[in-house]
Amino acid sequence: MKKLQLALLTIILLTGCKNNQEAMKHKYTNALIEETSPYLLQHAHNPVNWEAWKPEVLERAQKENKPLLISIGYAACHWCHVMEDEVFENDSIAAYMNQNFVNIKIDREERPDVDQIYMDALQMMTGNGGWPLNIVALPDGRPFWGATYLPKENWTKSLESLVELYKNEPAKVEEFATNLEKGIKAINLVESKNSEVSFKDDELQLAVQKWSTYFDTFLGGYKRAPKFMMPNNLDFLLHYGVQQKNDSILEYVNTTLTRMAYGGIFDPIDGGFSRYAVDTKWHVPHFEKMLYDNGQLISLYSKAYAVTKNPLYKETVEKSIAFVRSELSDSNGGFYSSLDADSHNEDGELEEGAFYVWTETELKQLLGDKFETFKRYYNINSYGLWEDENYVLIRDKKDDEVAKELGITQADLQQTISESIVILKQERDKREKPRLDDKILTSWNGLMLKGLTDAYRYLQDESYLKLALANADFITSEMMNDDGSLYRNHKAEKSNINAFLEDYATVIEGFIGLYEVTFDEKWLKHAQKLMGYTLLHFKDDESGLFFYTSDKDQKLIRRSIEINDNVISSSNSIMANNLIKLHKIYPDKPYGEIVERMVAQVQDNFMTDAQTFANWLHLVQYNNHNFYEIALLGENYKSIGAELASHYIPNSILVGAANGNSKLPLLENRYVPGETMAYVCIEGSCKLPVNTASAVLKQL
Repeated sequence: MKKLQLALLTIILLTGCKNNQEAMKHKYTNALIEETSPYLLQHAHNPVNWEAWKPEVLERAQKENKPLLISIGYAACHWCHVMEDEVFENDSIAAYMNQNFVNIKIDREERPDVDQIYMDALQMMTGNGGWPLNIVALPDGRPFWGATYLPKENWTKSLESLVELYKNEPAKVEEFATNLEKGIKAINLVESKNSEVSFKDDELQLAVQKWSTYFDTFLGGYKRAPKFMMPNNLDFLLHYGVQQKNDSILEYVNTTLTRMAYGGIFDPIDGGFSRYAVDTKWHVPHFEKMLYDNGQLISLYSKAYAVTKNPLYKETVEKSIAFVRSELSDSNGGFYSSLDADSHNEDGELEEGAFYVWTETELKQLLGDKFETFKRYYNINSYGLWEDENYVLIRDKKDDEVAKELGITQADLQQTISESIVILKQERDKREKPRLDDKILTSWNGLMLKGLTDAYRYLQDESYLKLALANADFITSEMMNDDGSLYRNHKAEKSNINAFLEDYATVIEGFIGLYEVTFDEKWLKHAQKLMGYTLLHFKDDESGLFFYTSDKDQKLIRRSIEINDNVISSSNSIMANNLIKLHKIYPDKPYGEIVERMVAQVQDNFMTDAQTFANWLHLVQYNNHNFYEIALLGENYKSIGAELASHYIPNSILVGAANGNSKLPLLENRYVPGETMAYVCIEGSCKLPVNTASAVLKQL
């Protein structure tokens, strides 16, 4: 009885201690408690008096003549967490910040417009970039100092020097901020050109040839570390390799896709890709998993499967969608943003990659007689070793090669590996999962919608279409307004930020793709409505391009125009690709003229920096080669459409209807009762109709 009482007393004391720790941790609460972003909420109990980026906060800074201390990050950012623990949780540092600055926290994923400007400023000041992105600015927002992660001693010294400079030499600070402002504006200027689109095939071939000198033809990607996956680069090269029948380019694309799928950047247990690899062989990832990477890679691998029928690509798509469905799906049809790189290890400490890695001892105990096969397959050796006796699973050989080395059949190998993965998944599910960023971003959902429509198109799995339709319904019901405007974010049934150009561009792209696999014209109508809004509120009449922010948004240091394709394609290049497709469907609209002017503004960059304009280069292919409008009419239009859609035909658009009721120009006056007719057209001029998918493919 005494032992029981002692045990109960111990539990009570421990529980009280834990509660006291939680209370101490949450003894402060700042204005971020009113926000919905998980990243901002992570900082809501810092002793720093953080506030969100709002006009009234900037106005108060100007009234008080206090400099702004702007700290930008995101929920899955490892070094953001480190800096929070070391610096922003420190009472004395926080007190100094609160006394001398107006402190603003920004989720870069919610406010990419602000992040773009201050990242440009940081790179101009230091030559480097990254997150956390810390900026000190004048009360009106013009920056004069910046840094990424700093340990607390360096941070304190820097702030003390800046406060002294701001108080004692205001003219010097003003001069520096003014010059930096000019630079920030200058690097985003797009000179207006009245030239025509003139980039020809021989120039494109030379541009790709120059680009290819950076290819790592053995390990894939580029000859550098870290390695980012760059889906738009590979997507264009796949298009180029197929259209130009360039085997060396296709071999490079396939090498890259294979190596990426072999991991460790790809998770063989739960599926899904991490953000990038820190090494040259795609082995050790920065373990955060982002929706935008996975949406784009699902699309890319689906297309690559259509070209090659490589079962590895199909499996990669299936596992990636399974991951998104399991870990990033909201019940309302939306998709969450990311899983953190960090999770708690056995000692209860946050550690990067803790959820994903294995020791050899663990694997032996869990897998028993399967271990030796698993060891060979996933390189539980020096090739797969990371650090602290932890292994990140990575393949480097095909199944038939490993089976031959082990002296077993390929079927036996695959069964052993499948059974091993099930065992490891059961074990890993017992671990504490990485933290979830459960905000829903419109543009990332647009990318995932496109990934799902392509997965359905090329793999013909009905469940993918069901997911896509649920997501599209969510976007139209929760993120889209009657006037054709969009919200950027959605969390806890709140949407409070106006969408940016990338939101409109990716959703329009997703809706066009959804129309091509369903032939439901409501998706085209939604796409047109969104396009109408962007033309009205984002268009720059001088350059013909689109601003990143609408004319209804708060004015910043500059109104950015985004043209460079990064890990996500630039909003202008996605919009240009949307416009060319809408032009083919609606030739009476001004879409064709708009896209020609857009390409004319940027084509001078194609030769010198093809990889940074990869998504634009699809338009060069469309301009220099036939672009087919394929119109299907009649009872069997959907089955013919599904068969055609399963083939990789990037220079085409599919339209279809069961009867003559559609008002789409490509379908009007072409319906023949009792027949299913397929028309292959170029700019509305059509070949003789045929009635099978194989006949259409011959005409192409």
